[in-house]
Amino acid sequence: MITYQAMHQEQVGKLLEIDRSEYIDLVYEMRDGALTEIPAGHECPTWPEEAIAEIQARFLYEIQHGGLALGAFDGDRLIGFGVLAHRFRGRALNRLQIDLMFVTRDYRRQGIGRRIFGRLRDEAKSRGAEYLYISSTETRSAVSFYKSNGSALAAEVDDELFAKEPHDIHMVVKL
Repeated sequence: MITYQAMHQEQVGKLLEIDRSEYIDLVYEMRDGALTEIPAGHECPTWPEEAIAEIQARFLYEIQHGGLALGAFDGDRLIGFGVLAHRFRGRALNRLQIDLMFVTRDYRRQGIGRRIFGRLRDEAKSRGAEYLYISSTETRSAVSFYKSNGSALAAEVDDELFAKEPHDIHMVVKL
């Protein structure tokens, strides 16, 4: 049985249980305000050591500063997680960011990501946010996931997040 629960700092090592690998058939690029498809056709491996160190640091930073990490567990095994950042963004300071969101390869397309996303969306709304902000990887799977959960291209792109990950597709969800 899959359970969902808030994660704590002590569980940072469990992030290693996530297999983020996937076959990437195409990626998107923003051109003149529209998404353009670019064929990819390659396998993306799971996290290299330096990437997992960054993911773990972001996870810990958000928890320590009031963000929320939500995990999906099959027994004791972490099979998915999402992190709602603590800091309000946007000109009106009315957006909270989905900072991290992953479901391990063998558990995708079973509604786990949708449940995590929905709970983070509800939490953002309860904290007073009017929008969720998503800086999504440019893969078809990620962009399609967020679009199927109500996201649209962001009219106002967060400069800090864009500078950090300029290839990402920036999206928002009205709460």
